[in-house]
Amino acid sequence: MYFFQVIADNVGDNVGDIAGMGSDLFGSYAESSCAALFVASISSFGISHDFVAMSFPLIISAMGIVVCLITTLLATELFEIKNVTEIEPTLKRQLLISTVLMTAGIAMVSFFALPSEFTIYNFGSEKTVKYWHLFFCVSIGLWAGLVIGYTTEYYTSNAYSPVQDVADSCRTGAATNVIFGLALGYKSVIIPIFAIAIAIYVSFSLAAMYGIAVAALGMLSTIATGLAIDAYGPISDNAGGIAEMAGMSHKIRERTDALDAAGNTTAAIGKGFAIGSAALVSLALFGAFVSRAGIKTVDVLTPKVFIGLIVGAMLPYWFSAMTMKSVGSAALKMVEEVRRQFNTIPGLMEGTTKPDYATCVKISTDASLKEMIPPGALVMLTPLIAGTFFGVETLAGVLAGSLVSGVQVAISASNTGGAWDNAKKYIEAGASEHARSLGPKGSDPHKAAVIGDTVGDPLKDTSGPSLNILIKLMAVESLVFAPFFATHGGLIFKLF
Repeated sequence: MYFFQVIADNVGDNVGDIAGMGSDLFGSYAESSCAALFVASISSFGISHDFVAMSFPLIISAMGIVVCLITTLLATELFEIKNVTEIEPTLKRQLLISTVLMTAGIAMVSFFALPSEFTIYNFGSEKTVKYWHLFFCVSIGLWAGLVIGYTTEYYTSNAYSPVQDVADSCRTGAATNVIFGLALGYKSVIIPIFAIAIAIYVSFSLAAMYGIAVAALGMLSTIATGLAIDAYGPISDNAGGIAEMAGMSHKIRERTDALDAAGNTTAAIGKGFAIGSAALVSLALFGAFVSRAGIKTVDVLTPKVFIGLIVGAMLPYWFSAMTMKSVGSAALKMVEEVRRQFNTIPGLMEGTTKPDYATCVKISTDASLKEMIPPGALVMLTPLIAGTFFGVETLAGVLAGSLVSGVQVAISASNTGGAWDNAKKYIEAGASEHARSLGPKGSDPHKAAVIGDTVGDPLKDTSGPSLNILIKLMAVESLVFAPFFATHGGLIFKLF
């Protein structure tokens, strides 16, 4: 039965941290490109059919591919890792190198691809923009992403005091571990939100909604490097599971645990990039929706807008409640099935009989499909209901509320889960005197850390990352149906 758990964990890492995160970041990239191209199409170079200038968002993406290739070569050829303590610094160095190189690349493409001056038509007004304005817009998004990545690393790596404090709280049981972990997650929101806020203000001031769209592209321009270090985590985790199943030496398992701990941090960094970029992408799509729906201003003091705002802010909590309950109910069924097999299959406890793997696999696969229907329906139906029955002003409030609330809940959930996971690994590794005082495996502090890790898994692997989909998909759907909502929406208000 233990082997089944390891295999399931390995498969789950590939599905969630590689396929899931990859598709999420790809979706952000595609949506930010669409938002930038849409706003560019109503600018002066869109009207004058200046193809090169229109393609500026795509040129940024192409430059990002070249930069990430160079970064990969530098990481594999020049920086040789000689011990486990160099793993995280090397991975962080890749982020920094790719950001610096991308800044130079953005300066080059901005100078050659854009006219010296052009006009953006947005929200019914005209804004004159110079090519260096867009350089700063893309750059501010790029460096805001680096700030988010480094902040996430600080709050989720067991090399720093926040996670060590969470591990130390396990001395007095699981309750204090949970309290410290939640506090860490809430606190970790502060710097990323300021980084996103500064990026939004600067980019909007320079180039309106087009600036925000290309800032989102800037944050995602080093996506290849981000995905590489994100995939490092599940690969290391899978290697550890294979090593333990194969009965390899304790030293090998210690190395894989060290790699896995670094991988948890890099996976959290990837989630931070995804959440930060989702905020900028959703705001750019929100601007496109407002423009397409013909709304000139969104006044939060208007009752129509405010009710949408407060309902939209509630949606991430409703969505998270459904996804976490889905994980909990699936886990409950799995535990009950394992207990049933131990009680009813003769020889299973002695290891002379094989367990019924197929039933456990069926529980997991059925839950992954059926339990996601209600959250998916919430995301898909909310814009349709709000736009059709309450109109575009209320829907604008819903989108703004879900964006503001969803980003903060997502960052908090992802970092809390990552911190709990690494606090457990910090105790298990026993690499310092402080860590050894909390261990070894099986001690009361370690048991408390395991409980925290169990609570944190649905936060960091399910609810947190999936909130990106909530805020992005609602914005995309609203943009698609904006003309219909503008013409036929607001049925409730038309009756009164």
